[in-house]
Amino acid sequence: MDTRLTAEQDEIRRTLRELLHKRCGTEELRTALDTPAGHDPALWAALADQLGLPGLALPEEYGGVGCSVTELALACEETGRALAPTPLLATSVLAAPLILALGTDAQRADLLPRLASGALTAALAVPGSALASVLTLTGDNGGEWAGGGRAGGVQARRAGDGWRLYGEVEQVLDGHSAGLLVVAAHTGGFARSRILLFLVAGDAAGVVRTRQTALDATRPQGRVQLRDVEARVLGPADSDVLAALSALGDTAAAVLAAEAVGAADRALGRTVEYVKQREQFGRLIGSFQAVKHRLADVYVQVQAARSAAYYAAWASAVRAERVGGIALAQALEALRTAAGEGIQLHGGIGFTWEHEAHLYFKRAAGDELLFGPVHRLRARAADSARLFQRAEVAV
Repeated sequence: MDTRLTAEQDEIRRTLRELLHKRCGTEELRTALDTPAGHDPALWAALADQLGLPGLALPEEYGGVGCSVTELALACEETGRALAPTPLLATSVLAAPLILALGTDAQRADLLPRLASGALTAALAVPGSALASVLTLTGDNGGEWAGGGRAGGVQARRAGDGWRLYGEVEQVLDGHSAGLLVVAAHTGGFARSRILLFLVAGDAAGVVRTRQTALDATRPQGRVQLRDVEARVLGPADSDVLAALSALGDTAAAVLAAEAVGAADRALGRTVEYVKQREQFGRLIGSFQAVKHRLADVYVQVQAARSAAYYAAWASAVRAERVGGIALAQALEALRTAAGEGIQLHGGIGFTWEHEAHLYFKRAAGDELLFGPVHRLRARAADSARLFQRAEVAV
């Protein structure tokens, strides 16, 4: 593995950082969060038109840029640094790869070019708060949610040559604003139930969507109600949906780890800037040894998380091994530490609503609720590696 970034990767990161610096400051971020959609359509259009960001990891034949997961992770490191309010995670990290992996030729040709151009956004709707389990980040995704009508969520029934969906999903990332919903639904009744993925237009008759109040406002979520809604099954009916979701989980975890590293690095950087300016007892507080030690520990943790995230992205791109979950655990812990120390070392101002420190702390807490917690991510990685399995002793 060559750990050096290529000239193209450096250019992606530099260009994106410059654009976000101009278009996504603290004031712009807060304004976007207060809109009904929770993101800035103008920023999303700029990212699509100038950088092709929505289609960065999609093949060129579908209008994408043709890059790998590594480039997408580097891009998300920059969006995480700015807490950029865009539907990138829901559209390009979660929904588009499923359409690419499972969709028919006609579905890919119809949907992927629009997703790559940014003209269409998408969201993945799975039951309740089961996203981490569905993506096999914290356990096997063949549990209750995938095996019976009593598991709740959304039910699907045949209607002539098509399908009709009914049910409710409460926590869908960008579900209140996405133009396309990729919905996991039960089919076949309780005795023979299985999970399939369905495509539903966001404005279809019978779809009722409401934005939810979330701990992390930079990751807007919506409640999606489906009242006998017309739907198309994604790909062939015999698709191995659970395997596709599991494969998606490792890629998504690597990208999320890079995003968390960007946020942690920004939180640390702002704290370092502050302690170099704030005076106490006639000295800059950054000159105190205790403060230096605390920030040095955070720096080491962030750099270790960055190394883990980059390796996970590379491994996912070349299908070498599945290490996204453990990298995500490292990155989320680094973000939580960096954000927490930032609030502490900013003193009284760090607790105020007007300062941005709380936004990074809420991102850390919110991501753990959505994709963790950290100890379960690590436990899953240990189980997958069979670290604590007892050796069989021959008698």
